[in-house]
Amino acid sequence: MKKIDITQILTIAVEAGKAILEVYHDPSQDFQVTSKKDSSPLTAADKVSHEIIMKGLAALHPDIPVLSEEGAEIAYDIRKDWKQYWCVDPLDGTKEFISRNGEFTVNIALMEDNEPVMGVIYSPVLNVIYYGSMDLGSFKMIPGANPEPIFVGKELDSWTAIGSRSHADQEEEEVLKQFPVTQKLSIGSSLKFCLIAEGKAHVYYRKGPTMEWDTAAGQAIAVSAGARMLNAVKEKFCYNKPSLLNPGFFCQAR
Repeated sequence: MKKIDITQILTIAVEAGKAILEVYHDPSQDFQVTSKKDSSPLTAADKVSHEIIMKGLAALHPDIPVLSEEGAEIAYDIRKDWKQYWCVDPLDGTKEFISRNGEFTVNIALMEDNEPVMGVIYSPVLNVIYYGSMDLGSFKMIPGANPEPIFVGKELDSWTAIGSRSHADQEEEEVLKQFPVTQKLSIGSSLKFCLIAEGKAHVYYRKGPTMEWDTAAGQAIAVSAGARMLNAVKEKFCYNKPSLLNPGFFCQAR
């Protein structure tokens, strides 16, 4: 596998995030919302972020293919033999972006043998980067400042559950009763994985639909910080499937 310098990926994510903010703060923008094939929203910010990330990754590693939400029409027969590839969501939390609550991110993950081994998540509004890899551990950083190591919480009897602001589900509430949950938080996008990674939450259960690029970077960061990621029946969570739709999952403290 090709060795990757994660600092170069941080730079790409921040560049994409700054371009998103130009759209976000432009008073003339109505966000030009259109619909993707799955009826989820698409904005000009999704497109400009995708273009920056694709250009940046191609300049660094032209031989590593990219699976991106905005370029997902890649046949399984082609991608099934990929040993190393990027899994990218140029703008995770488009609904949060449209509602202007700031809870959206840029997600870039490096996949090896269909597992996320490196993840970068940048929150443009918060101006904070979370990143991690299996060999480095996980970190939180303000761009230009020194990174701070982060770790999953070790509490045994008082857990915080984190869930989606846009996709709350009553069945998810019932499932969480098996954990020692004493409080709950809601936040948009892949920031849920980041809060698991830094110990501010302990379990994130999601029943509803997500795609592989929604979870790959977050999984890499959370697992590198000491969490575990399992499917809804608590088996290994898999990537690069014939269908890129995820099953339900748990991301949780061990």
